Amino acid sequence: MFDNFTALDRWTRKSVHCIYQALIVAIATRHADAVDIKFLVDGRKVWVALPHPAWVEYKKQTGRSITDSLAVEIAGHYLKTALEAGEGVGREMYSLTVAETLAHLDGVVTEMQAAASA
Repeated sequence: MFDNFTALDRWTRKSVHCIYQALIVAIATRHADAVDIKFLVDGRKVWVALPHPAWVEYKKQTGRSITDSLAVEIAGHYLKTALEAGEGVGREMYSLTVAETLAHLDGVVTEMQAAASA
């Protein structure tokens, strides 16, 4: 759903194409306690950083794990929301909090359930 999608940029009203490209553990690359997920937004590199503590919190709350593919969906859901809200136009990196990560995870699950029941 959110590994290859289009979003309507709030300010330009232009449709932008977003494609997932990579998932990298940021501890090794920038010494951050996060997972960096790279998208190409109309060919421009954009990173969404999800904090590692979100994995721990989600496991504590549900007993389930955030998989790599779910992390990509969470990051894509956030990116689409940010673009459509006009947040950070032209930014190369977005860093989410644990609460934001879990909220976007809930958004992904809700949209997947809606698509499955349709």
